Amino acid sequence: MITRFLNPKNDLTFKRIFGSEQNKDILIHFLNDMFVRSTNPIEDVEFIKPIMDPERKELRVSIIDVLCKDLEGNKFIVEMQCAKDTGYIKRAQYYASRVYCSQRTKDFEYKDLKSVTFLAILDDLLFPDKKDYMSYHIMLDKNTHEHDLQDFSFSFLELEKFNKKPHELKTMIEKWAYFFKHAEETTTEELAQIIGSDSIIEKAYEALDKFNYTFEEMELYDNIERSLDAYNTLLKDREARGEARGEARGKLEAKRESVLKMYRKNLSVEVIADFVDFSVDEIKAIISAS
Repeated sequence: MITRFLNPKNDLTFKRIFGSEQNKDILIHFLNDMFVRSTNPIEDVEFIKPIMDPERKELRVSIIDVLCKDLEGNKFIVEMQCAKDTGYIKRAQYYASRVYCSQRTKDFEYKDLKSVTFLAILDDLLFPDKKDYMSYHIMLDKNTHEHDLQDFSFSFLELEKFNKKPHELKTMIEKWAYFFKHAEETTTEELAQIIGSDSIIEKAYEALDKFNYTFEEMELYDNIERSLDAYNTLLKDREARGEARGEARGKLEAKRESVLKMYRKNLSVEVIADFVDFSVDEIKAIISAS
């Protein structure tokens, strides 16, 4: 099925929708929706140049997709994570802390530090044991559960756990989750159902309309898609090779254990060799190593 919409998880489209001045109203609406800020809503944001990490040559790329602050100076990190990353939770905390520390100026006072909110949309599972597709993480007093340390919060939208259909979408969070997961395949009929009276969702879809992109932009979009596919394929190949090696090691350990069990029952190495695919010398080496 061919539709007119591009993939919102692509770096080009994601930053056009959520990281550009022309669509700043989408980002503001999105943040208020994701954090259900009906009271004290975010009214405006200012984009900040994303952090560049100079510490390692291979990591000298933009780490954060969107970094902005509200009128009070509170900072928001919005990140789209498509590739598998076993260290993602640690990385999220690391970059949130770096954004927090970046507020330090020559004459700053600690009391003036503003909060950092990290929001990630993940095209993968992050917390496989959690049922909910949306999770919010804050620091609480272990005994009283009071929220005394309020300057850090982390929220994660795990798209793989989201399985609702267009007619089942009721909240704005559900509509955004569907947008990220299914925008490419959304039909005209489904679009009317999804949008309803939400003009911002409609504008987000319009920002994905491939007819609004130049030939050069579409080439860049396709290159990003191919690069991500190649990277994920590489990861899958590595995982497959790792599983194969692990299985082979497991079989080898099982055979070695069998050798030792037979030896403990006073069977000779020659007899043991008849039962397992090891030479007499290899069996002697296993026994000696034990």
